[in-house]
Amino acid sequence: MQLDLNLLAALDALLEEGSVQAAADRLHVTSPAMSRSLGRIRRTTGDQILVRTGRTMTPTPYAIAVREQVHELLQQVQGVLAPSRELDLATLDRTFTLRWHDSLVAVAGPKLLTAVREQAPGVRLRFIAESSGDTPGLRRGEVDLEANANHTPAADIRNELVVGEIRQVVAVRRNHPLTKRKTITAAQYAAAEHVTVSRRGHLTNAIDEVLAQRGLTRQVVASAATEAAAFAIIRTTDLLVTVPELTATTAAQDLDLALLPLPLETPPAAVYLSWHQRYETDRAHTWLRNQARTALRSASE
Repeated sequence: MQLDLNLLAALDALLEEGSVQAAADRLHVTSPAMSRSLGRIRRTTGDQILVRTGRTMTPTPYAIAVREQVHELLQQVQGVLAPSRELDLATLDRTFTLRWHDSLVAVAGPKLLTAVREQAPGVRLRFIAESSGDTPGLRRGEVDLEANANHTPAADIRNELVVGEIRQVVAVRRNHPLTKRKTITAAQYAAAEHVTVSRRGHLTNAIDEVLAQRGLTRQVVASAATEAAAFAIIRTTDLLVTVPELTATTAAQDLDLALLPLPLETPPAAVYLSWHQRYETDRAHTWLRNQARTALRSASE
């Protein structure tokens, strides 16, 4: 049986009003149109629904029995097909999965979590680590929101630049020999031993291309999957790590590191938020994006 949902609305109006004309007025249709709907309902259910008693219409026992169920069912259908435009944060119960660069979790995660807990105490955030390779987590719905330096070119992925022009700095241990100098040259920078940050284990990056243009080559002796791991390495060695100033500032304070200007002109780093287009008009997701944007920009100031 193919059910016309318009019949459900007509049946609800007929049972509530007890009159073809009143039901027609309620749904803003003509009386003949409502009469035709009543005829179709009778054929579908095999019941008269309303029978004439003098000048009034009386519901049948079947109609009386299903009246509340019909009304509740119509409300459910309307809720599915026309979801509320209002978002009640106080009652929102949802878990969001965020795949963020670990350094962004460190500097902006606490701010985001605090804002979320204050506004929507029923919301939970799952911060998961970035993969060593590209994964379709956004497309498969496994990840709700990404935050990193990558702009995803796929047509079904939305990208928003939330932080731009992030300078890179050189982080070293507090008593590193280079800290005795007011500035360091590109040659001195290249001559030092370095650790790179790469979740894929790469020993080179864009900095090496800039050095090569000057005829310089740096000595990279290790790579670390995360900035946190790289910071742990340089705390007890003479290695250097070059990282975005956004994430290095907090680490320098907490881990007693020193930050030196990078003696090279490199393209500024950026932070993008990325999500699948299925969430473009999702009000809860839009709210989360607003909170994430605010937290990331606040951390960069």
